Parts: sequence; C-alpha cells; structure tokens
Amino acid sequence: MSDLQGRPAPSDPSAPPGSAPAPAPGSVPPVPPHLPPLPVVAPVDRLYAAWQRRGETDYLFDFWTALGWTVLTAGGFWFYVLFQLVRRLRDHHARRRELLGAALAFAWEQAWRRGVADELTPSFERAAAHLEAMGDVGRDGRDPAVWVALSVVSGGLLGVLAFVVMDRDLIAHDRIEAAVEYELWAIFGRLGVEVPGPDARRVKGPDRYGLRILALVATAG
Repeated sequence: MSDLQGRPAPSDPSAPPGSAPAPAPGSVPPVPPHLPPLPVVAPVDRLYAAWQRRGETDYLFDFWTALGWTVLTAGGFWFYVLFQLVRRLRDHHARRRELLGAALAFAWEQAWRRGVADELTPSFERAAAHLEAMGDVGRDGRDPAVWVALSVVSGGLLGVLAFVVMDRDLIAHDRIEAAVEYELWAIFGRLGVEVPGPDARRVKGPDRYGLRILALVATAG
C-alpha cells in the first residue's frame, strides 16, 4: 500500500503477523472495477452538495397562480408550465442520481477502511448497475425547449404526449431508485449505521392516460 505521494505506507508493529496493514492517514481506498474512479471531490462533499441543490432542481408551482396566469394569457403561460415541468423532472433525476452515487462512493470508502469491502462487493455491484440504469431513463428526447417547440407547432397536442412520457419516466426512475436505496440500506446496516429503508409504496402506478385525454377534450382543455 502507498500513500498519496506514492511512498510505502508505514507498517503497524503491533499488528499480528500476516495481517493487512492499516490504511495510512490520508490514503485513498482502491477503486474496484465495477465502480467509476473516485473523483477529486470527497464523496461526503458530493453528497452534501447534491442535497443542497434541491432548491435549484425541484421547482414548485403555486397552482392558483399558474392557473390565473394561464387564463390571463389565453393559455400562453401553459407552455411555460410545460417547460418547467420537463426541466424539473430532468434536473431532479440527475441530482438524485448524483446524491445516490455520492452515498455509494462514501459507503465504499467506509467499507474499505473497516475491512468489509470484499464482503459487500456484491451489494456495491448491484447498486452500481442500478445507478447506470437510472442514468438511461429519459436520457434521449427530454429537452424542455424541444417539447415546448413541438407543443407550440402542434397546437398543444404534443404537450399532452409530454405528460405521458414524463409520467412513465417518473415511474421507471422511482423503481430503480428504490432498488439503489435498498442496497445502500443493506450496506450501511452492515457498517453499523442505521438509515431509513426504501418505501416501495411511494412508487406510483401509471395514470389512466386515455381517461385523462378524454377529460381534456371534453372540457376543451
């Protein structure tokens, strides 16, 4: 083992013969092949930064204000609503993936330092695979400006399709996210840290798209 400058780490004379040397202060655990290289930023700092960005990504509407502006602008404000909803879903998913990825990197760091990394490697591999799948959800065709332009050109019809696509993305993303959270729950439990387990009930079912579109047509929007 070597420290950050490449020098051999000093051995512990009190350690039993044949045992692995203790990590040197400031040393970085080796990264297994199933995880990406550790970034320069410490995992705990990445975790905190992703948590802090919630106010930037999770845009909240005031329903009555949005409805009032939609009426006053003869429906024009609806396109702004569509833009913000698509952008919110995209940015929220990216932030959640970064948050969970940072938590996984931090857990790997702690598992290595405590000597249980090999034991927990299967859980880390499953979580890493789920994270990769999470990045594939909504990767193509989720640009809010494109959806607004298509909605304007189609007279709002493709805006309805955008809501269907967003709903399906939300369901797929939430299911994968729950799988990552389950692995993290098991990993941190092995490390002696109690964290909340995933709530499978939070994963919503698909909306009844046909009935909603029928109601939209019946009420003239």
